[in-house]
Amino acid sequence: MRVLKIIFLLVLFLVALALGAQNQEVVTFNYLLAKGEFHLSWLLGAVFVTGFAIAWLIFGSLHLKAKLQIRRLNKQLNKSEAQRSVAKEKLNIG
Repeated sequence: MRVLKIIFLLVLFLVALALGAQNQEVVTFNYLLAKGEFHLSWLLGAVFVTGFAIAWLIFGSLHLKAKLQIRRLNKQLNKSEAQRSVAKEKLNIG
């Protein structure tokens, strides 16, 4: 299944390259401090990669935060289970 996903992504990448090669029109892009003229394909690619990187950073940090919380909660659970078993043994002995 993983191989199919990789092949699918490669096909999508090749289609994007083919479409980008057809969009060689020069456009004027006004950004915050200046403006420049870029090929439409380069501009679309740069915006896509920038958006992907920002999304990856945001969701990666959320995933890391969730993993750390799971680890902390598992430690608390193990600690409370150990205390519970110790208390249960004390009740059985006494």
